[in-house]
Amino acid sequence: MATAKKKAASNDLVELYEALVAAHPGMVRKGAANPYTAVNGNMYTLLHQSERLAIRLPEALRAEFLKKYRTKLFDAYGTVMPEYVAVPEALLKRPKELEKWMGLSFEYAKGLRPKATKKK
Repeated sequence: MATAKKKAASNDLVELYEALVAAHPGMVRKGAANPYTAVNGNMYTLLHQSERLAIRLPEALRAEFLKKYRTKLFDAYGTVMPEYVAVPEALLKRPKELEKWMGLSFEYAKGLRPKATKKK
């Protein structure tokens, strides 16, 4: 039995996310219901259920982000994602500033060890 293909999510936040991704050459949006970005098999941003944005940052930048924006580590389904920060709503209203953090996340992910692919 064939499964139905998930419909791509669409709302204002998804549109903002797509614009932020498009602002960085080499960054590619993946996923349908849960848009995300990944490089070398390492995810570095996630638009969880198309409603909450998470960004992966190295330890020093993560600490700076958490303090500056008074936010916390991102959690999904009750599990904390230790390298990901929850992007507060106030920052979503400042796309140029958020664009900088997305770029820093991309640079960090490019430096991570590539994950082995499962495709044959």
